[in-house]
Amino acid sequence: MLTFAFCTYNRADRLDKLIAAMRAQHCPVPFEILAINNNSSDNTVQELTRLAALPGPPLRWVTESVQGIVSARNRGIAEAMDSRILVYIDDDEIPLPGLIAAAADAILNEGAQCVGGRVEMDFTTIARPQWLEDDLLGFLAAVDHGAESFWIKSHSTPIWTANVAYDMQIFRDDPALRFDKRYDRIGNVAGGGSDAIMFRSLVDRGMRIRYRPDMAVLHSVESWRLHRRYFLNLHFRAGKRQGQYELPDYPKKILGLPPFLLMQFARATLRTALLAATGKRGIVRQAMNASHSWGQIVGYRMRR
Repeated sequence: MLTFAFCTYNRADRLDKLIAAMRAQHCPVPFEILAINNNSSDNTVQELTRLAALPGPPLRWVTESVQGIVSARNRGIAEAMDSRILVYIDDDEIPLPGLIAAAADAILNEGAQCVGGRVEMDFTTIARPQWLEDDLLGFLAAVDHGAESFWIKSHSTPIWTANVAYDMQIFRDDPALRFDKRYDRIGNVAGGGSDAIMFRSLVDRGMRIRYRPDMAVLHSVESWRLHRRYFLNLHFRAGKRQGQYELPDYPKKILGLPPFLLMQFARATLRTALLAATGKRGIVRQAMNASHSWGQIVGYRMRR
């Protein structure tokens, strides 16, 4: 059995199209669709109830009462514990043909324990801002590591829960292997990062991770994400979590902070100012670096 899952929060208007595309998938093994409703306040429950009664692969849905994407994702793992494969996508995406077949092939025939694929950006309903350069698309969850399949060996080629599949045996073997609550995201806000931490954990454990370009989704970008402040806030929150949870306790400090953090923030801020003064490209990316550095400072101070 394969469980094709998504977590959802207040996106009832997208569910009809999403579930129709999920049901249209072809797979060599039987599959179910699992929706984890994370306390939506719109008519998500009514829509899921209606859609569950329609023909096709079965739709099962549950409500996770603990708010936050981490609790919802971990609930999905718990609900799929009897399945061989769990495939996750997001509720603002449409799976392209062949997605779960590619995931099943990678796990059942190639021996992958985790597999991910392409996440294509959909700008057909909303214009892409001119300042949104290609190197920023990854921060909207875009993934494209090329046209060839390969084994992922390092953190440099990440895959996200926007399009990822797991051999459920890894979760049955290790009950502690779950999405990390410290990297939660509650509601429609920037940040989180629990899927990045999960990916890094799997790499560090030496898991067999496969990239399959034929496993693809189309990601709809919401207008509230297409602002510079979203990218700055995203990086600030990531830096804050890194400073609070990941950086070691450095013995040498100035005003309670490691000197390199202060220097790093000063350099990033200066470079941002220089780009702004000269009008050169890359100012948003550099401002994100400065925001990340400031977040590290804030997070490190919170440890005290």
